[in-house]
Amino acid sequence: MTKADLVEGIHANVGLSKKESADIVELVFDTMKQTLERSEKIKISGFGNFEVREKRSRVGRNPQTGDVIEISARRVLSFKPSQVLKNALNAAPKEAAPVQSATQVEPSGI
Repeated sequence: MTKADLVEGIHANVGLSKKESADIVELVFDTMKQTLERSEKIKISGFGNFEVREKRSRVGRNPQTGDVIEISARRVLSFKPSQVLKNALNAAPKEAAPVQSATQVEPSGI
Protein backbone atom coordinates (compact mmCIF):
# COMPACT_ATOMS: atom_id res chain seq x y z
CA MET A 1 0.00 0.00 0.00
CA THR A 2 1.26 3.43 -0.89
CA LYS A 3 0.38 6.95 0.15
CA ALA A 4 -1.56 7.28 -3.10
CA ASP A 5 -3.59 4.18 -2.14
CA LEU A 6 -4.47 5.82 1.19
CA VAL A 7 -5.54 9.00 -0.60
CA GLU A 8 -7.68 6.97 -3.01
CA GLY A 9 -9.26 5.05 -0.11
CA ILE A 10 -10.20 8.25 1.72
CA HIS A 11 -11.52 9.76 -1.51
CA ALA A 12 -13.65 6.67 -2.26
CA ASN A 13 -14.96 6.02 1.27
CA VAL A 14 -15.38 9.51 2.70
CA GLY A 15 -16.22 11.39 -0.46
CA LEU A 16 -13.67 14.17 -0.09
CA SER A 17 -11.84 15.44 -3.16
CA LYS A 18 -8.49 13.84 -3.95
CA LYS A 19 -6.74 17.12 -3.02
CA GLU A 20 -8.48 17.22 0.37
CA SER A 21 -7.75 13.52 0.91
CA ALA A 22 -4.06 14.04 0.06
CA ASP A 23 -3.90 16.99 2.46
CA ILE A 24 -5.36 14.87 5.27
CA VAL A 25 -2.89 12.02 4.65
CA GLU A 26 0.04 14.48 4.58
CA LEU A 27 -1.19 16.16 7.77
CA VAL A 28 -1.44 12.82 9.60
CA PHE A 29 2.05 11.75 8.51
CA ASP A 30 3.57 15.15 9.33
CA THR A 31 1.98 15.07 12.79
CA MET A 32 3.29 11.55 13.40
CA LYS A 33 6.77 12.53 12.19
CA GLN A 34 6.92 15.61 14.43
CA THR A 35 5.73 13.59 17.43
CA LEU A 36 8.37 10.90 16.86
CA GLU A 37 11.10 13.54 16.35
CA ARG A 38 10.32 14.72 19.89
CA SER A 39 10.77 11.09 21.06
CA GLU A 40 7.13 10.89 22.10
CA LYS A 41 5.16 7.66 21.73
CA ILE A 42 2.26 7.29 19.32
CA LYS A 43 -0.52 4.95 20.47
CA ILE A 44 -3.23 4.11 17.96
CA SER A 45 -5.97 2.06 19.57
CA GLY A 46 -6.63 -1.19 17.73
CA PHE A 47 -3.49 -0.77 15.61
CA GLY A 48 -0.34 -0.45 17.71
CA ASN A 49 2.37 1.72 19.25
CA PHE A 50 5.22 3.59 17.58
CA GLU A 51 8.19 4.44 19.78
CA VAL A 52 11.65 5.92 19.26
CA ARG A 53 14.39 3.97 21.06
CA GLU A 54 17.97 5.03 21.71
CA LYS A 55 20.64 2.51 20.68
CA ARG A 56 24.11 2.81 22.19
CA SER A 57 27.23 2.61 20.10
CA ARG A 58 28.64 -0.88 19.83
CA VAL A 59 31.38 -2.89 18.25
CA GLY A 60 30.61 -4.87 15.12
CA ARG A 61 32.51 -6.71 12.41
CA ASN A 62 32.68 -6.21 8.67
CA PRO A 63 31.38 -9.56 7.38
CA GLN A 64 33.60 -9.45 4.27
CA THR A 65 36.91 -8.62 5.93
CA GLY A 66 36.31 -9.47 9.58
CA ASP A 67 37.63 -6.02 10.58
CA VAL A 68 36.29 -4.61 13.84
CA ILE A 69 34.26 -1.43 13.34
CA GLU A 70 32.30 0.81 15.69
CA ILE A 71 28.59 1.12 14.99
CA SER A 72 27.54 4.61 16.05
CA ALA A 73 24.78 5.41 18.53
CA ARG A 74 21.47 6.19 16.90
CA ARG A 75 17.73 6.46 17.36
CA VAL A 76 15.53 3.78 15.83
CA LEU A 77 11.79 3.54 15.34
CA SER A 78 10.04 0.50 16.73
CA PHE A 79 6.45 -0.61 16.17
CA LYS A 80 4.56 -2.97 18.41
CA PRO A 81 1.21 -4.13 17.00
CA SER A 82 -1.85 -4.17 19.24
CA GLN A 83 -3.48 -7.44 20.22
CA VAL A 84 -6.43 -6.54 17.95
CA LEU A 85 -4.09 -6.25 14.95
CA LYS A 86 -2.22 -9.44 15.90
CA ASN A 87 -5.51 -11.32 16.12
CA ALA A 88 -6.63 -9.99 12.74
CA LEU A 89 -3.35 -11.02 11.13
CA ASN A 90 -3.44 -14.49 12.65
CA ALA A 91 -7.12 -15.20 12.03
CA ALA A 92 -7.81 -18.31 10.01
CA PRO A 93 -7.24 -17.46 6.34
CA LYS A 94 -10.18 -17.64 4.00
CA GLU A 95 -10.47 -21.00 2.32
CA ALA A 96 -8.51 -21.16 -0.90
CA ALA A 97 -9.00 -23.67 -3.66
CA PRO A 98 -6.98 -26.78 -2.86
CA VAL A 99 -3.80 -27.17 -4.87
CA GLN A 100 -3.43 -30.52 -6.56
CA SER A 101 -0.02 -32.10 -6.76
CA ALA A 102 1.10 -33.95 -9.88
CA THR A 103 0.25 -37.28 -8.24
CA GLN A 104 -3.32 -36.15 -7.52
CA VAL A 105 -4.18 -35.00 -11.04
CA GLU A 106 -6.41 -37.50 -12.80
CA PRO A 107 -5.85 -38.30 -16.47
CA SER A 108 -8.07 -36.32 -18.80
CA GLY A 109 -8.98 -39.38 -20.87
CA ILE A 110 -6.95 -38.48 -23.92
